[in-house]
Amino acid sequence: MHVLFILEMIGAIAFAISGAMVGIQKHMDIFGVSILGLTTAVGGGILRDLILNITPPAAFRDPAFAVTAILVSILLFVPSVHRVFEHTGRVRETLILAMDSVGLGLFTVVGVQVAESAAGERNLFLATFVGVLTGVGGGLLRDVFAGNMPYIFIKHFYACASIIGAWICALLWPVAGEAWAMLTGAAVVIILRFLAAHYRWSLPRAK
Repeated sequence: MHVLFILEMIGAIAFAISGAMVGIQKHMDIFGVSILGLTTAVGGGILRDLILNITPPAAFRDPAFAVTAILVSILLFVPSVHRVFEHTGRVRETLILAMDSVGLGLFTVVGVQVAESAAGERNLFLATFVGVLTGVGGGLLRDVFAGNMPYIFIKHFYACASIIGAWICALLWPVAGEAWAMLTGAAVVIILRFLAAHYRWSLPRAK
């Protein structure tokens, strides 16, 4: 459980940074930036728990993740902190990509872990669906709140990377054990996201 908590906390911090940076780009006030960071950090987990009938959702039972996300967002709102990333758009975009990729990878495998525990039996479809929902849910809500086209519909190889990572995690679970399955699945998602951004991998788009 300690390892799971650490992974979730790292994912929450990464997603909070991602969400807060989008809020700053949109010139939101400190409340808006905080809400965007909070939503990105815990939104996917709340959707996951509701799907699995885990009530109240973990984000409401343990405020550690929500409080951390808000504090991280407020810290980034400080002009001397976020101004560092405003001198060049490249640095800002790279930071958002890195944080979003780490959050996506970690939350995807955490979602698989929660699904495996809640189901009580092996179900590859459930594990994949819940893993992907946990990974992309916060970012989806962030983009809706920020008035952007959701990232998962237009950017590179986003949701597909989460699907592949969730598959690998779920398939390795009975073979390699929980820890190795989660680490491998998360690493695959993160690597695929960086490769997709670098080589501009995209799915076919409607003309």
